Formats: sequence, structure tokens, C-alpha cells
Amino acid sequence: AAPGGPGSAMAAAAWPELEAAGRERRRELSLAGAAVAERVAAGGGRLPAALLALPLLQSLELSGCAALRELGPGLAAALPALHTLVLRGNALGPAGLGAGLGGPLPALRLLDLSGNGLEALPAALGGAGPAEEEAAAAPAFPQLRSLNLSGNRLRELGPGLARAAPQLQALLLSGNRLRALPGGLLPPAGGGAALPGGPFPLLSRLEAADNEVEELGADIAALPALKSLDVANNQLRELPAALADCPRLKEANFRGNQLKDKRLEKMINGCQMKAILEYLRAGGRGKGKAESAREEARKKKREKQQKKDGGDGEQDELEEASKLLVKVLHVSENPVPLVVKASPGIKDVRPFIVCCVLKGVNLKPGNALKRFLSVQTKLHEDICEKRTAATIATHDLQLIKGPLLYDVQPPDELKITPLGRREIKAKDLLRQLQLEAEEQRKQKKRQNVSGLHKYLQLLDGKDNYPCLVDAEGVVISFPPITNSEKTKIRKHTRDLFLEVTSDTSLQICKDVMDTLILKIAELNRLTLENKEDSGSDNESDALCGPVNLNPSQNVQPMNLPLVVEQVRVVDTDGNLKVLYPSKTDLTTVSSLLTVIR
Repeated sequence: AAPGGPGSAMAAAAWPELEAAGRERRRELSLAGAAVAERVAAGGGRLPAALLALPLLQSLELSGCAALRELGPGLAAALPALHTLVLRGNALGPAGLGAGLGGPLPALRLLDLSGNGLEALPAALGGAGPAEEEAAAAPAFPQLRSLNLSGNRLRELGPGLARAAPQLQALLLSGNRLRALPGGLLPPAGGGAALPGGPFPLLSRLEAADNEVEELGADIAALPALKSLDVANNQLRELPAALADCPRLKEANFRGNQLKDKRLEKMINGCQMKAILEYLRAGGRGKGKAESAREEARKKKREKQQKKDGGDGEQDELEEASKLLVKVLHVSENPVPLVVKASPGIKDVRPFIVCCVLKGVNLKPGNALKRFLSVQTKLHEDICEKRTAATIATHDLQLIKGPLLYDVQPPDELKITPLGRREIKAKDLLRQLQLEAEEQRKQKKRQNVSGLHKYLQLLDGKDNYPCLVDAEGVVISFPPITNSEKTKIRKHTRDLFLEVTSDTSLQICKDVMDTLILKIAELNRLTLENKEDSGSDNESDALCGPVNLNPSQNVQPMNLPLVVEQVRVVDTDGNLKVLYPSKTDLTTVSSLLTVIR
């Protein structure tokens, strides 16, 4: 049925969420779960027409719905106030997106189209179509800052994206089929009308891991604001010397490529970003006089740009001198290594887990523990995307009995003693938390449940729930919901067991763990520099409740590193699934962290 016809009216009547959003004049709306998927399928695979009657919406999410194939016409025109649009893990194609995104969204700042199987971009995002003929037209997304296209089937991108989203700061392209980078993203010199400030003048984060990239072009240096580049797990054979001309590049991930220069490959796996750039700047082996002259010219150009940007060169020296230390204890050097066994059933529920042990922390001084809780809350909010991408859990190692089992249990059989609560069945805990979240929403007169309460819907429709169980059969973790009171971290905790789980990808788990360890090291240093007095032994312990966010810090001499012990995740037959940290881990934070292996 066409929008506005009898069929669409019937479909709209079957959407109580939309009726409530209109009645309560909501500005946020999140639709997910099996019931939503069934209604989308019944409506022909498109969004209900009643959604277009919510002009106040500023944030819309509809994710994990394999039945959603098209947005339907008029979405952009009907929702002009949208600043966040998340359509992750659906089945949207360029045609299905094209009608909905056919007009400008002037306020949109975040657009997530990851995991849709897109083979091409819609015209509004610079794909083939009428938009190519409208180079002089106003940008369709003038305020767009973050575009996530990960987990699709894109083979190339066109220069139209630079026109459609001139303010883009983060472009996420991992898990596609791209063969070149930047490739067609950058318009050829002299081709068409010039863009004010050049293409992507603000792009600071570019991720293209797990593609088929064979060539990293020298024009990567044409991205003046680029700070972070991820091209891991591609088919690169060499890296361009022009990378050294990126004036602000601080972090890069080149792991998982088969580089011809084995010395460079070794540096990538174990050295710091600054050393890699210096090596590329020097032209690697066999540098001749002509190459030396070119390198000298590039160096002068770079120094000029750095001086213009405020002296980044001097800042590099300060950063190098202030790097933090972490020592990795290999599993073969550990007399009693901790092992996590993963049961076969976990692959259908929450398949990815990364663990490690962190020793040498001290949570007693002043507000050290409270500060860390605040930092971990931010990690869950940002890099973990409100727990939808990954979830962090931390435990007191001394209270854990290994080996551990990463398993699944039915909701009415899984029991846990959550932080600050009595033992309860998982299904009852979820129901209780949902009621608390809704009550909080009403009390604060919000349009939608806020913050981390949004993660409660991640287990909707699951026949089994994930859990981490110790050798005594006690559930110590129920991701992504809570930890157990049994392994709760307190001020006297010295050694931590860290876990990161995800239903999205293993690499996300590793990236989150890298960042978590970096943050702990930073807080250790802050604690030492502040020279705080130890808190009273009677001071309250870690914050309680289902949001468990708690590693720690270290009050030792600054030159003594934290010790990270490797933890193996194996299948029930003992075959290795994951080892963290491996020799290629922790390199994403190597610009701030020195790893002793």
C-alpha cells in the first residue's frame, strides 16, 4: 500500500511506540526486538508511514531488523530536526535508502548505516545517480560529523561524498570490499568545481580495516586533519612515504597486511607510530640523493604546516617523554595462567570475548576508584556505543576461581547476585531494571529512557543469555547487563580480571580492551602525580547497581609498569580461539603507551 493509503493506516495503528511518541511529543525513538521485526515484515519491509508524523524527532534508531529493506519516501522532509539516525544491521540497499534520504537533512550529525549489505551508496551520499549531476547544489548533509558504513559490501566510493558531507570528521568503512584508499573519495585534481577548503578538511578519523585494499595512495596526505587511520587486515604490500606528510597523524593500524618490507612490518607489530613515520620519511632502505631531496622538501612543508597548527612537532617530543609503560607477561612465563573456555552455544548469542589480567593497581588513594568509574562510564558511552557495540566488565582477580566458562543459560535458569542486590533470576532482573528505567524516565520527564538503560533491549527475543561462570559454578558476569557481587572491586583490590564481550566483532573487543588498559595506565599516573592520601578502610566501595564500571590505578614509582598477563580463550576441546594481548595488540594506542614484551 502507498503511504497514506488504507494499508499504511492499518500498519500505523499496530505501532504503539509511535502513538506514544506522538502523544508524549518525544524527541528520541528507538525501535528494536523481535516484535518490531515482525511488524516491519508485515508492512512490506519498510518503515511505517506513521513515523512521518513525528516532526519533533531528533534521534531515531531502528537496528537489527533483517526485514527492513526500504525507508519509504519522504523521511528527510518529514523529520527535518533529526541529528542522529541509526539504521544498523538491517537489509537496506541503495534504492531502499534513496527514497528516504532523497532530501536534505540539515541538522543530521551522526548517520549509522553499518551492517546493511550495501553494494553502493545512495545518490544523496554521493553514489551514482542524479546527485552526481548536482555538483553545485547545496550539501545534503551540511552538519554530518560521523558516517558509519562498516560491514557492507562497498567496492568503491565516489567524490560526491565530499560534497554531500563537507563537515565529516569520522568515516568508518571497515568490513567492506574496497580495493583502494582514498581511491575515488578524493576528486581528481582539476576535476569539477573545487570544494571550499578542499575535500574533507575536517576528517580526522578514517577506518577501513578488513577490506581488500591493495593500494594506499599518496593522496592520503591530502587529508589535512587526519589523526587516526586504520587499514588493518587488508592486502597492502607497501606503505606510501606520503604518510609521513600527514601533519596531524598520531595513530595508525597497519596490522594484518603482507608488506614486502619485513623490517617495516616488524616495526608495525612492535614499534611506535612515530618510529614508523620516521622510517617512511627516510624512504626505508636504499635512499638515493634524489629521494633525499624530495624528503627534505616534504620535511620543510610538514614543519611549516605544524608551525601553522601550533607547534605539533614540539608536542611530539613532550608526548614521547611522557609515555606510559605496560609489561606483557606471556602465557608461557606464567606458572598459573587463567583460561576461559567458550561453550559452542555462545556463538549464537554473544560470540566474541577478550580477557586479560592486569596487576599492580592501587585504588586506595583519595578518589582514585571514583575517577576510574567515571572514565569507564565514558568508555561505555563512547567507544562501546552505549554497550551496543561492546561491554566492559571488571573483577577482583583474588575472588575468581578458574578456569572460567563462557556459556549460555535460559533466562529462567540463569541466576546471579548483581552488584548491590540479592540473588535473582536473569529474566526477573531484566524486568526489574526495565521498570526502574521507565520510572526514571517519567520522573525526569524525558522523551525516552536515557544513557546505559538503552542496553536492556539487546537481549530481547533471546532464548539463552550469555554468562561467565567460575570453577565453582557461580555466575560472575551477565553481559551486557551486570557483574556479580562476588567479584566486586574494592579499594584494597590490587589485581584485576578484565573482560570485554560483543555480539559484533572480535576486533571491537580488542580495540576496547586496548583503550581500557590505556585509561587505567593514565589514571595510575594521575594518582601518583596527585600524591593523594589513602582513603579510609571504611570508605564506601565501588558503586553498586547493574552498571558495573570498575578497574583501577597504581601508586608505584612511575617507571614501574603495570603488568598485563595474557589470557587464552579456548573451545571445549582446548583449541585456541583468542589470545590477548597478542604481539599485534595494544598497537592502536602505541602513540601513548610503551609496551614491554
